[in-house]
Amino acid sequence: MLVRIGLLTEGGHPYASGETRLWCDRLVRGLSQHEFDVYTLGRGTRREDAGRAPLPPHVRQVRTAPPWTAPDGARVGRTPGPRTYRRRDRHRFAGHFEQLVTALCRPGPAGDTTFADGLYGLAELAGERGGLGGALRSETAARTLEAACRAPGARRSAHRATVSDHLALTGRLERVLLPLSLDWYGADGLGAADLCHAASGGAAALPGLLAKRFFGTPLLVTEYGVQLRAHYLTVGGTALGTPARSLLSAFHGRLAAEVYRQAALVTPGNAHARRWQERCGADRGKLRTVYPGMEAERFASVGEGADPGDPRTLVWVGRAEPAKDLAGLLRAFTEVRRAEPGSRLRIVAVPARDPRTAAYLAHCRALAARLFPQDAAGRAAGGGPVSFEEVGGPGAPRLADAYAAGCVIVLSSVAEGFPVNLVEAMLCGRATVSTDTGAVVEVVGGTGLVVPPGDPRALAEACVALLRDPERRARLGAAARARALELFTVEQNLAAFRALYLEALASAPVRRESEALDPDGDPLPFAHPAEAHVPGHWTAAARRAAPRPTPTWAATAAATSGGGRA
Repeated sequence: MLVRIGLLTEGGHPYASGETRLWCDRLVRGLSQHEFDVYTLGRGTRREDAGRAPLPPHVRQVRTAPPWTAPDGARVGRTPGPRTYRRRDRHRFAGHFEQLVTALCRPGPAGDTTFADGLYGLAELAGERGGLGGALRSETAARTLEAACRAPGARRSAHRATVSDHLALTGRLERVLLPLSLDWYGADGLGAADLCHAASGGAAALPGLLAKRFFGTPLLVTEYGVQLRAHYLTVGGTALGTPARSLLSAFHGRLAAEVYRQAALVTPGNAHARRWQERCGADRGKLRTVYPGMEAERFASVGEGADPGDPRTLVWVGRAEPAKDLAGLLRAFTEVRRAEPGSRLRIVAVPARDPRTAAYLAHCRALAARLFPQDAAGRAAGGGPVSFEEVGGPGAPRLADAYAAGCVIVLSSVAEGFPVNLVEAMLCGRATVSTDTGAVVEVVGGTGLVVPPGDPRALAEACVALLRDPERRARLGAAARARALELFTVEQNLAAFRALYLEALASAPVRRESEALDPDGDPLPFAHPAEAHVPGHWTAAARRAAPRPTPTWAATAAATSGGGRA
C-alpha cells in the first residue's frame, strides 16, 4: 500500500546532524514503499548553507521554513505575510489572539477549548490573508496581552507582567506560531498527504495540527525526548523575566495538550517519556511505545568477538555535559582505586561543539589532576589511572573501539532521557554500571547494575563488584547484547512504524476525491481505472495524477502566502 507521508521536523532532517537526523534518515530510507514530503522548520542559515543529506528518490519534495528570529531579538530571517491588516482583519486578529492569551493567563476548566479556538482562528486568518506577518508584534497584540494579564481571574504571575514582558512574550509567540503563516497547505502540500508524521512535539507538530483541522489528515507524533520537558529545562536559562517565562510555559503546555488530543497516535520512545505525555493529557489508548533503533552492525565486531576488554579498565563514553556528572564519576573512581589499585578509567568524549561543554571538560580534567596528583607523570605519558580522549582520536578511532577498550561501561548521569550510549555498550556485549535516571532501568532490564544517581560510593561499589568477578561480567554482557538486539535495532523500529502508519490510516475517516462524486455527492461508477488498484509502477503514477480537493482556506493560502520555500 503506497502512502504519502508528510514528515515534519524542527531544525533536523535533512540538514542537521545528530540522533534526530539519523533517525529520520533511517525511517525514510527504510520505508521505501511509501512516498515522503519533508517539511522542516529552520533554526538558522548555517545548517542550510552546509548542505543537506542526500535523499532517496521516493522523497518527493523538501520544504524549509524561513529561519526563526534569534532569541536575543536579532533578525536572522523574515516572518512571511503582510506587515499590516485592515480594520476588519485587525478586529478578527484581536479576537482570536485574546482567546489564545486568555487561556494562558488563567487556568480553564476541563475540556476548555479557548486555546484551541484562538489558535485555529489565527490559522484561518493567516491562511486567508497570507500570514500573520507583524501582527504578533503590533500594538494591538501587546494591548490585548496586557488586558488579559490584568483581567479578573488571571494568574498572579500574569498580574506581575510588565510592558517588557508583554513585548518579549509576543516576540516568542511570533517564532513559535511561524507555521501558521507558511504556504505548506496547498493542493501539492500537506493537503495532499495521507498522513502527517511529526518527528517531535511542540512547534514541529503545528503544521500537522492544521492539516488535521482543515483537511482531516491523521497525525502521528513521535517524541524520543518530550518537547515540553525540554522547554521546562531550558527556559530558566533565558533572558526572559519570570512572568514571561510562566506565560510561555503555559503556552507550550496548552500546545502539547492540543497536539496529544488531536493526534491519532503518539509514540513515546520510552516509559519515561510516556509518563510525561500522560501527565500532559495524552490518552493512554493512543500511546504506543517505540524504542529508537540503533545500527547493530556498527558494534558487531566487538559484540561478537572473543576479546572481553582490559579486565582492569572502566570506560565512560558520551558528551561531556554537567548532567552526565563526570565529576561524581571521578570521585567514585577514587574509591575504586583504593579497592583495586591497578584499575583505570578512560573517559572518551564526543568532540566539544560549544564553549560550555569545553569548559566543563576542562573542569573535569583539573579535578582529575587534583584527585590523582601522585600520578601526574604517568598521566602525561598516557599511563595514568584516568585518561581523557576523544572519539576519533588514536585511542578510540571508532566508537566501537572506545567500548572495546574496557570490561565495564559506566554511565554516571544525574539526568538522562533515552540512554543511547548505554544501548551501544549493550550491543558491544559489555557489562554496565548505570545510575537510575530517565529510561535507564527500562533499557537495562536486569542485564546490568543500577545505582542511585548522585551517590559516588554506590557507583564505586558496583564497579568494584564487576571488576572482581569476570564470570559475572561475561553473563551480564551476553544478556545485555541479546536484549539490545531484540528491542533496540533499526529493523525493530521500522517494523513498528510500518504497522503504525497502517493503523493510523485505518482509523481515519475515508477521504473521497471530488472527481469521484456526482453533483449530488453520490459516487460515480468506474470513476477510477481498475489498474489503479493493482500494485505496480502505474499505481504511483495514478495517485500522483489524481488531484485532491482543496478547501477554500488552503487555496487562498497557497495563492497569497509568501512563506516557506521548496
